[in-house]
Amino acid sequence: MANRTLPRLFEDSAKKYPNNILMHEHNGKTYVGSTYTDIKKEVYNFACGLKEHGIKKGDRVALISEGRNQWVISELSILYIGGINVPISVKVDELQDLKFRLDHSGCKFVIVSASQQNKISQIKNDLPQLKKIILLDEVKEKDSDELLYSEVAAIGAKYLANNTDSFQQLWQSLSEDDYANICYTSGTTADPKGIILTHRNYTANVEQSTSLLPIPEEYLSLLILPWDHSFAHTAGIYTLMKNGASMASIQIGNTPMETLKNIPKNIKEIKPTFLLSVPALAKNFRKNIEAGIRAKGPKVEKLFNKALETAYTYNKDGYNKSTGLNIFKKPLLKFYDKILFSKIRESFGGRLEFFIGGGALLDIELQRFFYAIGIPMFQGYGLSESAPVISGNVPAKHKLGSSGAIVHGLEVKICDEKGNELPIGKKGEIVAKGENIMAGYWKNEKATTEALKDGWLYTGDLGYLDKDNFLYVLGRNKSLLIAGDGEKYSPEGIEESLSDHSVYIDQVMLYNNQSPFTVGLIVPNKEALKKYVANKGLNIKSEAGQKEALLKIKSEIDEYNTNGKFEGEFPERWLPTNVAILGEGFTEQNKMLNSTLKMVRRTITDFYKQRLDFLFTAEARDICNEQNMNIISKI
Repeated sequence: MANRTLPRLFEDSAKKYPNNILMHEHNGKTYVGSTYTDIKKEVYNFACGLKEHGIKKGDRVALISEGRNQWVISELSILYIGGINVPISVKVDELQDLKFRLDHSGCKFVIVSASQQNKISQIKNDLPQLKKIILLDEVKEKDSDELLYSEVAAIGAKYLANNTDSFQQLWQSLSEDDYANICYTSGTTADPKGIILTHRNYTANVEQSTSLLPIPEEYLSLLILPWDHSFAHTAGIYTLMKNGASMASIQIGNTPMETLKNIPKNIKEIKPTFLLSVPALAKNFRKNIEAGIRAKGPKVEKLFNKALETAYTYNKDGYNKSTGLNIFKKPLLKFYDKILFSKIRESFGGRLEFFIGGGALLDIELQRFFYAIGIPMFQGYGLSESAPVISGNVPAKHKLGSSGAIVHGLEVKICDEKGNELPIGKKGEIVAKGENIMAGYWKNEKATTEALKDGWLYTGDLGYLDKDNFLYVLGRNKSLLIAGDGEKYSPEGIEESLSDHSVYIDQVMLYNNQSPFTVGLIVPNKEALKKYVANKGLNIKSEAGQKEALLKIKSEIDEYNTNGKFEGEFPERWLPTNVAILGEGFTEQNKMLNSTLKMVRRTITDFYKQRLDFLFTAEARDICNEQNMNIISKI
């Protein structure tokens, strides 16, 4: 069997689908398509250019750019000549953090887009192993250590004219066990760890993903997630490439915010058949849909809510939909779909069949919502260390609320704290073994030994398997709350539910470090609270208005207690007894969210230590305490 490398994967597809469009890129006016043959020619030229500039097998090259054709071309070019790509998120803004990744991995070259060039310029003199910087975008002036992408490709084309055979021999000599990527974790608890993924890790995970979800060659996806994101990387770029399908990049704006604003427009232009999503993105889509419905007036909003209710009862958990008397709701649902849901789908281009959701905890209400409007968000689970897909729900086989069935060719077991395998239905740590599991952590033997034991990856995530081999993920082991009696509980489901079900709560972090009760930090939705208070005839600046706002937040939390709307959804002892209202949200800029938009609990806990200590006092039992009143008065 030929070595199952990423260049081999691409070569096989380029041979089988030469005239299919691989990549769609926006030129400022419209999308322009490049075929598999077009991209292959560019890869050959750039790869040979890198080789001519001294990149050898095993050398590390960093890639820092927004999603675009040249992202894929650059990565493949590095891999074709035996190099190792170190993809780095454009969201890494802390220069010390960026310097650590480049220095730790020992990158000789960095390939950057125009918007990332300045970061490298500020730190390059302190990186002794860094030799050259390749600029993807044309510039009028450049330093002596900077090269233009076009220059490198031109030198490669010249070399290739007389050395085609030796270049072919070079990429064909690669082993599937050769390193392809070093992907750095977000470093929420210590220095980032460099996850080593081999060519076979990727090609195996592409095979596993495709066996779960067959991708026809006519499929097209707009890759919204950052392309260095393990989920977008495998489930997007390489899974599409393997199957002769197409990908499109977002139109790059002058600022990150401008790029973000291009997404709805680009979706309508490119008309994707499926999208990859994460919980934060899913929530935004839902908020925009609901805002659009509200803008049409109370009658439409009432009809929409009735339509949702009908769809929820009809769909149930997906695999068991339209059973029993529910079958009689089908004509009514068709009517609602025609007058409401189909119009929403038009805003997603009209061809969107489903989303695939990454991230372990996508609230089941969000899943039911998107299922109802006819573009299901099928939840999956994985992590970078597994390249990343471990399980997934797909159109042919799904259960809402779960993270889906385990991919073929992967063993998964649930273990207790001592590493003993637990029976079906029992909760414990998710442990996996297969060809997609990483080779280890770069220059970090201790972390590698802790994560990998006898070929098994200990994920650090909690979950259980049901009788049908569907995985249910409960949260991170390290984020567990620990009560005074030693009992442990994952807070993530509660936090997600509180922010999803309340328009007055944007973010929540629960805290309990061996205390008698749980407390919470709450980031309120300022506009919703101000509107609520104004509808009561009060002003948020008045004492009465502030108390009204705080009591509203308390009533939203109380819905999870006895006699509340969500009674019994979570054990009451893990619901927040006292809460602190925060004036600032958790963001990537203040380092309270990491690059995958997950809370950095240690940073939040350290920053709000005094507020958290106060929450365990008698005074904090009254939500209308002086601290909360003071914060609310400023919104």
